[in-house]
Amino acid sequence: MFELVFLGTSASAPSIYRGLPALAVLAGEQRFLVDCGEGTQRQILRSGIGFKRLNRIFLTHAHLDHILGLGGLLSTYGRWEALDEIHIWGGLPAIERVQSLVYQVIFRRQTPPVPIYFYRTLPDEILVQGRGFTVRAFPVSHRGRECYGYIFEEDARRPFLADRAEALGVPFGPERRQLVAGESIITPAGRVVHPDEVLGAVIKGAKVVITGDLARVDDIYDAVQGADALVIESTYLDRDADIAGEVGHISARQAAELARDCQVKFLFLTHISRRYREFEVISEVRRYFPDSYVARDLDHFAIFRDKRPQKIETQERQPAADELPKEANEDEPE
Repeated sequence: MFELVFLGTSASAPSIYRGLPALAVLAGEQRFLVDCGEGTQRQILRSGIGFKRLNRIFLTHAHLDHILGLGGLLSTYGRWEALDEIHIWGGLPAIERVQSLVYQVIFRRQTPPVPIYFYRTLPDEILVQGRGFTVRAFPVSHRGRECYGYIFEEDARRPFLADRAEALGVPFGPERRQLVAGESIITPAGRVVHPDEVLGAVIKGAKVVITGDLARVDDIYDAVQGADALVIESTYLDRDADIAGEVGHISARQAAELARDCQVKFLFLTHISRRYREFEVISEVRRYFPDSYVARDLDHFAIFRDKRPQKIETQERQPAADELPKEANEDEPE
């Protein structure tokens, strides 16, 4: 299971109700941030997830509305030293822009108090190998070079068939763990039992695909195929498709048709333009793909394999006392 916390869902500029792009992905005890628009750190506080363990950041591209929030966030991390280290992935243009922000503006050519590690995103490589899941990148077409989307996917597994194991005389304990790990064992009765005798068919894990901004959808079918949740931009409506093509974005209809053609289970639309009313966007997308939702700031969903997302109701709150170091002084001047 993954959890998605939508921190900012507006396109290009904030509105009264929507902040700039940012999405937190929770995977067990690990937390990730995809993009970091202006105001993201306040949205993190409002969401209630806090800063703890939120030290892995994936950037979809170098445009300012997706990265400017890193200035405030990294300054806070560095000043309070709430994290031991920070890891940032992105295409080369995004990395270079953020490095300029970090070393020339935030820390003024000084060594940051918290180590910051930068990684150039490369397509189809495993960027993170977590406990039971991976994170990979795939290229998307947008304005500029090296724009990426990200795939969070649970490892496939084979269920342990307890009834079959009992019939074969497999005792409870380490022998069963060995079989799950792919090792053969010898039962107390002297029988050799192989993993295939007690493991069921392969079951795929949950798959979440996050595209970032994109100008076309025909080149990402392989990445999106079979996703349990697709988070995709929807900056324009179909009536303005010509404008969308000129500025490197897609319409709600294109997002819906992509989800339909790729057998996606559920579609989340984000990067919503202020030129439209929300009901206009949802009306268009559901005409072509009913299992769709226009994400709102602070929405929190749990994503499962082959099940509808479950919305988690949360109330805005300030972080608990142990989520910020006691020595932090919010009123201390620069």
